[in-house]
Amino acid sequence: MRRIERRRFLFAAGALAAAPLARGQNSSGARTLGVLSPSPPRTLEYWEKIGVLPKLKSLGWTYGQNLRIEGAFSSGSLDRLPELAEGLVRKGVDGIWAPTPPAAVAAARATRKIPVVFVRVVWPLELGLGESLTRPGGNVTGVASIADPEILVKPPLFLLEIVPGAKRWIAINPRGVIYKTVSGGEFSPKFDVWLQEKLEALAPGRERREHLVASVTDIDAALEEARTWPAHALYVGGSPLIGAQIKRIVEFALRHRLPSCYLETPFVEAGGLLSYGSNVWETILDSLEYVDAVLRGANPGELPIRLPTKMELAINLNTAKALGLPVPQSLLLRADKVIE
Repeated sequence: MRRIERRRFLFAAGALAAAPLARGQNSSGARTLGVLSPSPPRTLEYWEKIGVLPKLKSLGWTYGQNLRIEGAFSSGSLDRLPELAEGLVRKGVDGIWAPTPPAAVAAARATRKIPVVFVRVVWPLELGLGESLTRPGGNVTGVASIADPEILVKPPLFLLEIVPGAKRWIAINPRGVIYKTVSGGEFSPKFDVWLQEKLEALAPGRERREHLVASVTDIDAALEEARTWPAHALYVGGSPLIGAQIKRIVEFALRHRLPSCYLETPFVEAGGLLSYGSNVWETILDSLEYVDAVLRGANPGELPIRLPTKMELAINLNTAKALGLPVPQSLLLRADKVIE
């Protein structure tokens, strides 16, 4: 078990961005990496802090020398991603890095030649991003965010070890989720129905009210119901929208003494009680190894889609103490990170 101090929270899942790059920085043999993201642009300092530029440098790519970055950011508008992806193709980038499913699909639809590397995608095959995990077969590969959907059930089950009496749950998940596929169709994994059935089987007798959110107003409504019902616990999924509001959600949970569980460690670093899922930072940096490979000429169709090999259980003891909740020693011994 590794103990860490609270650090400044930077939500990275689906929120990666690049600083605008001045023209004419190309040097002989340089490559241009396009970054397609639904987030707003960030600064170079942001890239440094989350480890993207240091990782690329360790792989032999130095920004401003042999690497240019062409950013294309939709600032929350998913409808603009196809247009932005086509813009990157017209600019002749050497590869496209695409965090989040909508960005990955938009990039894959825009080009069948330029290599595309995705990250933080849950259903790559269902979205048409590859023929198989072992051999994608096209111009797209990357790193998925979970290896098994069963992982989505684990956070509330772990939380029940801390608050076994929690009967009323509010769940906040991305609306739909209806994804556009590379072929132009739609795919909906039906998280809400599947989770409800699984939780009822594993932890019967709990009442769970689902809020599928697509706006800040939707999140406000979920939190208001958690207050007025009142809920005994909070389950929060992940999306760029939810990540942008996580400070509000965490502060709400603390203010109303509401135990909360999440799918990613950064939520716990921000003050949430517990999380279980793949490590956001590791999957992001892992995907850069594929960026390196395709920029050097590797065929993405021959690079297996990577799955997380390790899930991470994180517990914030400061939050537990603030809520007056003892954490069982048996759970602490299983934790990968304990924040105190």
